[in-house]
Amino acid sequence: MNKPRHFTRRDFLQTSALGITAGILGLSFTGLSSDKPYFSLKPIGRTFSLENYYIWCNSPIWGEDGKIHLFYSRWRKEKGMGGWLNGSEICRAEADSPYDEFKHKQVILTPRGGEFWDATTCHNPLITKVADQYYLFFMGNQNGKTNTKRIGLATSKNLDGDWVRPEKPLLLPGEKGAWDDHCTTNPAFIKGNDGKFWLFYKSWNTEEYENQKGPVRGNRKYGLAKADHPSGPYEKIKDNPVIDFSLQPDNAQLEDAFIWKQHGKFHIVARDMGFFNHEYGLHLTSRDGLNWSKPKIAYLDMKSYVKEPAPPSYLKRFGRLERPMILMDKDGKTPKFLFGATQGGKFETSTSFVFEIADTTI
Repeated sequence: MNKPRHFTRRDFLQTSALGITAGILGLSFTGLSSDKPYFSLKPIGRTFSLENYYIWCNSPIWGEDGKIHLFYSRWRKEKGMGGWLNGSEICRAEADSPYDEFKHKQVILTPRGGEFWDATTCHNPLITKVADQYYLFFMGNQNGKTNTKRIGLATSKNLDGDWVRPEKPLLLPGEKGAWDDHCTTNPAFIKGNDGKFWLFYKSWNTEEYENQKGPVRGNRKYGLAKADHPSGPYEKIKDNPVIDFSLQPDNAQLEDAFIWKQHGKFHIVARDMGFFNHEYGLHLTSRDGLNWSKPKIAYLDMKSYVKEPAPPSYLKRFGRLERPMILMDKDGKTPKFLFGATQGGKFETSTSFVFEIADTTI
């Protein structure tokens, strides 16, 4: 099996050159076919916000009742933007359609305290259904820091029912010195073309994270683990990491991957962390889930779609869409809506933001 290749510096410079030229000349991306975003988006808006809370990680699913059920994370405003790491909880909201306002319905998972693996935060919800069971992948940590982030899995027969909570994490980091020895987080899940269930996860190396200088320390990569059943046990493949930008300039990397299958390919949308910039989304494709295409632009920064008031000074990440997730059409075959989290909104925290996907660039 071939090892997924790193992108060369030449690849990166060729990819970036058109974007740089467009910025200098003030050109529209629609005039540059290679830099046209994969998603053609129509903004619906900030359809979910809560007073005194930051909202993040919006994972939607069609319910049997015809409504949209949104699994999301939230934390108290007084904790600031960093509260996701030491005080987030996972909740459920509902709306009659993706065009409507969402209403909070229930708290699903809260930090358990004590010595539990998810003692201090519950974050990164990803909801999916296989057969007659709902699976809620998420991240918990034990000490309010990144080095105890672990992916877990809760299950339920109903979206509004009782969730069976895991006593142990679903996926652990690698051994000391491995590329993924720091944590497991940002789960992305799909049934593979080999009949197994695939769990993609983000991680990075502890030594790099602790010793590097600069605004973003460590290099976030994606690995893949497989199981015969959605609940596991999951075994990491030997060819990890499967997505790795570490040979690119400026410590380029990615996070917040969401995966789906369409037209015989696997597709990933993720947040750019320096391949083009830190405000865009990335789109990658693969035939086998191991060898991924060179990233292209999935979506642009928020100001390219909406005009909003200037943010307060403490919202340092205002203007970017993060945690992108797709709601497929009811047939399950076509990406129909793009959900994300972004800073701002009437309470000056963060909210969900929903786009209709008008078209995609095939």
